[in-house]
Amino acid sequence: MNAVHPPGGGVYPVGLLGRPEEFRRLIAHCTFVSVPWPPALLKVRWSTFQNIKFILLLFALAVMKTPYFLLAACLLGATAAQAQNSPAPAGIWEGSLDVSGRALRTVFELKGPAAALTGTLAVPQQGLTGMLLSSAIIRHDSLLLDADKIGGKFAGRFAADGQRVTGIWSQGGAQLPLTLVRSSAEAQAAAAPARPQEPKGPLPYRALDLTFPNAKGGFNLAGTLTLPQGKGPFPAVVLVSGSGPEDRDEAVFGHKPFLVLADYLTRRGFAVLRYDDRGTAKSGGTFAGALTTDFTADVQAALAYLRTRPDIKSRQVGLIGHSEGGLIAWQSAAQPQGPDFVVSLAGPGLPGDAILLRQQVDLARAAGVDSAAIGANRRLHTALFAALHRLPATATTAEATQQLAVVMQQQVPSLSAEQAQKQTGRLTAPWLRSFLLTDPATYLTKVKCPVLAINGTTDLQVAADENLPAIERGLKAARNSNVTVRALPGLNHLFQTDAAGTSHYAEIEETFAPSALKVVGDWLAKQTK
Repeated sequence: MNAVHPPGGGVYPVGLLGRPEEFRRLIAHCTFVSVPWPPALLKVRWSTFQNIKFILLLFALAVMKTPYFLLAACLLGATAAQAQNSPAPAGIWEGSLDVSGRALRTVFELKGPAAALTGTLAVPQQGLTGMLLSSAIIRHDSLLLDADKIGGKFAGRFAADGQRVTGIWSQGGAQLPLTLVRSSAEAQAAAAPARPQEPKGPLPYRALDLTFPNAKGGFNLAGTLTLPQGKGPFPAVVLVSGSGPEDRDEAVFGHKPFLVLADYLTRRGFAVLRYDDRGTAKSGGTFAGALTTDFTADVQAALAYLRTRPDIKSRQVGLIGHSEGGLIAWQSAAQPQGPDFVVSLAGPGLPGDAILLRQQVDLARAAGVDSAAIGANRRLHTALFAALHRLPATATTAEATQQLAVVMQQQVPSLSAEQAQKQTGRLTAPWLRSFLLTDPATYLTKVKCPVLAINGTTDLQVAADENLPAIERGLKAARNSNVTVRALPGLNHLFQTDAAGTSHYAEIEETFAPSALKVVGDWLAKQTK
C-alpha cells in the first residue's frame, strides 16, 4: 500500500481501501473517482495531505456514489465510533472529528446487548448513512469499534456515568482524538440538513410505482412514473443516473437530485420515469460486473416501455442523463429505437482517460497540492493509460493487471511487485477499464436527435471547458443541426450553486439550482410544443 511519512513518524496509507465495485459508488455524481498517488509523488506536507479530502481517490467514474469510500482513503470523514457503557450499550452516539480545522459530525448507532452488539456509522456532511460496522465490542469499561470498509477503528473508555466515551480514531496510521456522547433520534432529526427543494404533498400530479421488463437481460426494473393531471398523452423523459449503483432518486450526499428534477418537470407537463439501477433497491438483475453498454440496454427497455403506454406521446420520449448517464444517453441515441431527444447533464465528451487526467489535476489544485506532485502524478497515469490502450481487447483482467504493474514499477521503482499489482488492479477492473478506453465521439457522431448539453463551470469532475466543445464537435460531425450547448456559471457537478466547485455537497442545502432546472424545462418545452 502506498504511504507517506508524516512528521514525528508513523505511516499514512494513501492506497484505495475499498473493493473495485465500491469505486463505482463514490460521489454522488462526482462522477469520477481517482486512483492513489504513489508515495514518491506525494511530496506534500502532512497538513496538505489532510486537506486533499477525496482528491487521492479522484479517479474512477463514480459519478457520484458512495461517500464511505471517500471517507476511507482520505481520512476525511471517517469518523467513528459509538460507545456505550456495559449496562446499557445500545443507543445513538455522536462525536466530532477535527480534520484540518473542519469539524466532521460523526454518528454511531449501536443495537443489541453488550455481548452481541451491532452498529452503523454515519457522517452526515459526507452523505454517509448506515454503514455497517464490522464489529462492536465492549471490554470492561472500553468500547472497540471496527469499520473495516474504510480501514478505521475506534478505541475509547466510558466515563463513570456511561454517557461519554473518550478515545482515539485510527485510520491509515493517523490517530485523532474523538469523544462520543449519547444522543437521541429526536436530536438527530433536528440536526438533519434542510432540503427545501424536495417535494411535499399534496402533489399536483400522479406518482405511480411500477416495474418494466428488460427482456434482453431477463429481469424487471422498478421505478416511479410521475404523470401530470389529465388524460394526456404527455411527452416523457427517462432519467439516467451516473456511475455506481443508484436508486431512482439518484440519492447522494443526503440529496435526491432526480426526485427534485422529476417534480419540477412533471409540474411543467412532462411525464418522468426514474428507476433503480439494475441490482439496486427494488430492481432485478445484477449490478456487479455490468458495463456501460449493459446500462444502455436498461435505458432502451425504459424507452420501449414508455412507448407502449397510451398516456405517453410515443414520438416524444427522451433521455436526461447525468454524468455517466450522459454517456449512456449517447450510446442509446446512436442505436435504432433510441430517444427522440437527449439532455446531457455534466455528461462526458472526452474519452474516459482524458476526463480522469483532467479531473485529477483540477481536484489536486483545488486541494493545494504542489505543481511538481501534480505533474508527476499526471505522467504516471498517462503512462498507465497508454499501456491500457496497447493491450489487446482479449487480454484478461489478470493479464492487464500484470502488464500495468510493470509500467507502475518503471515509473515508481520504490513500489514492490505486490504493491504495484494492488494499485493497477483497480484500473483493470472490467467497468473502469472499459470506461477509460471509451471515446464518446464513437456515439456522438451518430446522434441525430435534438440535444441539450449543459455543464457547470465549477464542475471539477467533468470540466465544462473541454467536454462541452468535444460534445459539440461530435454532434457537428453527425450533421446534427438541433444542438444547444451551455456552460452554466457557478454550478458544480451536481448542479448546485457552488463558486468553488470543491463542494461539500451534503452541506449545501440546494439540491439542484433553479436556474439549471429552468434551462432544462424551457428547452424541453420548445422541443415538444
